[in-house]
Amino acid sequence: MLLQVGGRRVALPAGLVAELAPPVRLHAFPHTSKLIAGVIVRRGRIVPVYEAGLVLGGRRSSSQRFYLIARWQIGDAGELGAIPVNGECELATGEMRPPAMDRPAYVAGTLAVGEDSFDVLNLDSFAALYASTTGGSVSAESPS
Repeated sequence: MLLQVGGRRVALPAGLVAELAPPVRLHAFPHTSKLIAGVIVRRGRIVPVYEAGLVLGGRRSSSQRFYLIARWQIGDAGELGAIPVNGECELATGEMRPPAMDRPAYVAGTLAVGEDSFDVLNLDSFAALYASTTGGSVSAESPS
């Protein structure tokens, strides 16, 4: 699945996508991670919303068209997490190649679709990045 997060177009394995949800009320609360925007309530469950734009594009998502709710493996538990998507989302197929050596740990590979290529997100590594980050600055290439 191709999606626009922050200023970047990335890919995510479609099998991880639980649903695409319309923008709903984001419940913010005091916490120590800049990478968690808050939570949404979806189908009676509390779903954390991760600021993927801070990691991928270096900026918070100022607006979203919808939330992509995906299955994440956080430690030993499988959980749902949401990413604000601020552009179009489309299903695409293509050849997945291993990631280049200089790519961050949250990149599982590169998906070639026609003449374009997209980083494929590894949500398990992405979730580990969130778990290890408690404040500080975040860039598109490292959690420092």
